[in-house]
Amino acid sequence: MAKKSAIERNNKRARLAEKYAARREKLKAIAMDEELPLEERFKARLKLAELPRNSAPSRIRNRCEVTGRPRGYYRKLRMSRIALRELGSQGMIPGLVKSSW
Repeated sequence: MAKKSAIERNNKRARLAEKYAARREKLKAIAMDEELPLEERFKARLKLAELPRNSAPSRIRNRCEVTGRPRGYYRKLRMSRIALRELGSQGMIPGLVKSSW
């Protein structure tokens, strides 16, 4: 099980990213529009830099829903490989059979 503080920090980042998504998208569009004057684009970049760092979507870490583990994460199932194996062995995941040969 991951530390509660690490899980909560990641949840906070997700909330911030959602909160600032529209503002960030608008500023990015202005900064990338080559038809606008250079000064206006530069101001948009400065405003973009003033936004909280944790509001950037790239700072969100995929974590297992069951254990909070950050590595060995399956996006489709939203859990780590270890949690998947344990739940699969217990028969908690429909259609998943542990292979043996």
